[in-house]
Amino acid sequence: MDDKANAYPNELSGGQAQRVAIARAMAMEPEYLLLDEPTSALDPELELSVLKVLLALAKEQQSMVIVTHNMMFAQKVADKIVFVEDGEILYDGEAQAFFDRENQTPRMRQFIDSIMMADL
Repeated sequence: MDDKANAYPNELSGGQAQRVAIARAMAMEPEYLLLDEPTSALDPELELSVLKVLLALAKEQQSMVIVTHNMMFAQKVADKIVFVEDGEILYDGEAQAFFDRENQTPRMRQFIDSIMMADL
């Protein structure tokens, strides 16, 4: 994003603005980076660019708490999943077990299938 060094915030795309926000947060050297739907309202290409930044941070061992409906991304990046519905924790454990169909409750399976568009 060197070409945007002198750009004003309103001159950035949604994905660029999101990456700047992540960089700004990382400049404070946080113990945890908190992200609530970090790719909402982004087109697929911009979403991918932001997800790549977050995946790179995860590989650098940056601790993150991410609220997301993007289960494909969660499956790639998460160590732990907390599945919350109506304020109730329905699952709290390892990500690998969350995505293992044998460990899923009917509600977890229904949610994951709908997000992954399994019935499409």
